[in-house]
Amino acid sequence: MTESDWKIFKNIRDGAIELFCQNALAEFKEIIDSAGSTNHDRYLVNYKVVNNKNKEMAMLFDGFSRSKASMQLMLIRKEGLADESLLTQLSDGFRAETDPSKFRW
Repeated sequence: MTESDWKIFKNIRDGAIELFCQNALAEFKEIIDSAGSTNHDRYLVNYKVVNNKNKEMAMLFDGFSRSKASMQLMLIRKEGLADESLLTQLSDGFRAETDPSKFRW
């Protein structure tokens, strides 16, 4: 991985974390605001969703290192969390290497 790809990846990752959290918070809010459920039911559903989101976040973002950057970027792209304008700044090789469609995901 080139130094320029690493710098761009860090920006993509930072943006992806923000988008992931924004989406998660919107999901939590939807559960909390849902009508027709008891407070306890909403709490239980939200608890499960928070736990699942924590696992997903760990899979996507834990272990920040150059050696894991390719896999992380592939997962970030698979989840639709990558800033497309930043992706175009990556080298052709790194962009191709992290294309999730090559694995038919």
